Amino acid sequence: MLYTLYEAGYYMASPMRAAARMTRGYWDSPLNPVRESALGRRLFASADLFANLTRRYGRPEWGIDSVRIDGVDVRVRRVEAWSSPWVRLTHFVRDPLDLRRAGRTSASPAVLIVAPLSGHYATLLRDTVRTFLQDHEVFITDWANARDVPVLEGRFDFHDYVDHVRSMLRVLGPRCHVVAVCQPGPAVLSAASLMAEDGDDSRPASMTFMGSPLDARFSPTVTNKLAEERPFAWFKSNMISTVPLPYAGAGRRVYPGFVQLYSFMSMNMERHQDAHLRYLQDLMNGDGDSAEKHLEFYDEYLSVLDLTEEFYLQTVDIVFQKHLLPKGELVHQGRLVRPSAITDIGLLTVEGELDDISGIGQTQAAHALCTGLPDDLHEDYVQPHVGHYGVFNGRRFRDEIYPRVAAFIARHEARLSAPRA
Repeated sequence: MLYTLYEAGYYMASPMRAAARMTRGYWDSPLNPVRESALGRRLFASADLFANLTRRYGRPEWGIDSVRIDGVDVRVRRVEAWSSPWVRLTHFVRDPLDLRRAGRTSASPAVLIVAPLSGHYATLLRDTVRTFLQDHEVFITDWANARDVPVLEGRFDFHDYVDHVRSMLRVLGPRCHVVAVCQPGPAVLSAASLMAEDGDDSRPASMTFMGSPLDARFSPTVTNKLAEERPFAWFKSNMISTVPLPYAGAGRRVYPGFVQLYSFMSMNMERHQDAHLRYLQDLMNGDGDSAEKHLEFYDEYLSVLDLTEEFYLQTVDIVFQKHLLPKGELVHQGRLVRPSAITDIGLLTVEGELDDISGIGQTQAAHALCTGLPDDLHEDYVQPHVGHYGVFNGRRFRDEIYPRVAAFIARHEARLSAPRA
């Protein structure tokens, strides 16, 4: 019913949206002699804001065609390295001739960036990918929108997620480096633990966790408290809906992206309202640059995907209510997940001082779990003055966080390459 009401609301607004687009086009036309008048700019801005707020936001484009390395523009193309109905493992391939012109002749470390499956598309990590491309062969998990996956493809739950991470690490071969951004932390640590216990040659050389809820009992945020205060049955009754026609996944039970988006925005509703009011004012003042920056952010932020019912509910249960991994009680396919089995995988945790999604200590908890690691393989960093988004995006990420992560990966790449005594 929830999905049906959402779809009905979208289509009921279609006539007003079409009128707003026509109004926007009329007042933005260079042939309109009063286009630059105060009235014209006000009518254009109002119509544009309404049209943008009520339209559909599809999967954003990556927009990474090149990356600047040592003063040289290196061309980049995307290649599908592996896929399942639920994910595309995307390789951002840098042009080898351009790399040589930039003076990069040796092989770069392979990095698997595991993007969050928590409402937004992997393109939310566009800046993360672009930054890592300076020094690495970058692969990223581009998760599917559950509403686009036919019911005949079956289920996808937390344990399938763990198995997918293991499969992708095997595709990349021996000892690549894995970076888990936010939500994937528990699944990535679980996959690494199982691979370490099996002596799997494809286990990662290092793992970096950035703003991840590995133990959500530390510094609980609004998100954590909501998960703890509500009974599990409440989430199943109130957060799950059925995908309607004409979507390919019609009939699949999902946690809709628009519900997740509302949850995101309600946490900072006043800030979002102020941002849209500033956008309206920028349009009326003719400040196109500021308005464009607003659109770029919200084109990404308002693009959301659905999660399968089983994945969402298991994540609530395993990660945010029962805390099974930090308690040593997580069982995967009949096996107890034991992070203590990890003995030779470098561990770096990165947190933001102002993170209101994964509080301080939730990511650091990985160090207490990985008791089999020697001290010299542990590293921790807390970035001052950044919130959750700033841990993996923005100026402080590029200038202060990334150099530490790159140096960490380089050290463990050298450790594996060093001849054994």
